[in-house]
Amino acid sequence: MIPPTITGMHVAGVQEGKWPDSNVPFGSLRLWDAGTNWSQVEAVKGKYNWAPLDKAISTANAHGITDILLVLGSTPTWNASKVTPGDYPVPGAASKPKSMAAWDAFVSKVVTRYKGRISAYQIWNEASLAMFWNGSPQTLADLTKRAADIIHAADPKARVVAASTTVRLTGSFDRFFPAYLAALSALGWPVDVFSAHLYPASKGSPDVRATYIGLVRTELKRAGAPDLPLWDTELNYGLAGPGPKNPLQTISGAKARDWVVQTELDSLHLGLERTYWYIWTPEKYALLGLQLTNDSGAATGLRVINQWVVGTTFLGCNDNGAAVSCFLDKAGVPSIIAWSNDGLAPFVTPPGYSQVCDTANACDTIVDGVVQLTETPSRILQ
Repeated sequence: MIPPTITGMHVAGVQEGKWPDSNVPFGSLRLWDAGTNWSQVEAVKGKYNWAPLDKAISTANAHGITDILLVLGSTPTWNASKVTPGDYPVPGAASKPKSMAAWDAFVSKVVTRYKGRISAYQIWNEASLAMFWNGSPQTLADLTKRAADIIHAADPKARVVAASTTVRLTGSFDRFFPAYLAALSALGWPVDVFSAHLYPASKGSPDVRATYIGLVRTELKRAGAPDLPLWDTELNYGLAGPGPKNPLQTISGAKARDWVVQTELDSLHLGLERTYWYIWTPEKYALLGLQLTNDSGAATGLRVINQWVVGTTFLGCNDNGAAVSCFLDKAGVPSIIAWSNDGLAPFVTPPGYSQVCDTANACDTIVDGVVQLTETPSRILQ
């Protein structure tokens, strides 16, 4: 059965008790930009400020979310081997730790304190970008292995998520990701989940994101990686960049709804176990192309996925080049979700299907057993 955790979310202000209303359904929380990583929890050596992390977890739990992904890195300034003002979120945050033992100690304290309350630990955020990691891929693989050994020993049910890579800056992706995978291979693949951030360039669409999934899969195959889940641990559309030819794009209303639905279904079709959206905010967030406020078109798309997909049994997808059709069953009630790969594509429905519904849940009778598909998914019912 497809769980609610297929949709993940970042929540602005969760460490202060802020939370979306029920119009924004999701099943997992990723803690990043929440004052909860190493450089923020242990900003002073040996002194731990657990309050933001405690509040974030208790807030999520109070709203029924128990699946929590915590990003462990970045490096505190006091332990940075290289202090660079442009590092995020603090100077030195992107550097290799001077003391690996200090990293071990932090990981151990976090896992011991939150055993059974944090479901997964991600080693680092966007390590392909120098503002987040300027050490070598091999050093980060070593940090990954050290953390994994501690986590697996202290909380065997918790999953270790590899450091995330971006894809849209292909030079950074090519420099980092294959080398990181090679180093993980040399260490015996000490992870339970691979991850990528599949933000397209500002003018990019869900179709571009789908090609990025292919690039990540290609590198995993080249590296001989084991068959582990792949998560998209941070995503939005329309963000400015790269370069001046890619200004911020506004994606709202029905377009936002449809892109969210298409994105989630691409993940299902292409084998991504989770997709974490960045970021729910109570009011418009100027840096984002696609807003995730309570009343946004994107939130409507999440409700469509919750209705169409969550709680169903996934029976697989067919892709004939012109169209994709995915087959689902919920308590004995079958449905098909289908869309074209490019432009219009006719889809001949199996016998017994009589209705086709769009992402606004407006339904029409199927005529002569044929549905004209577009790139926006349709739901086909008996």
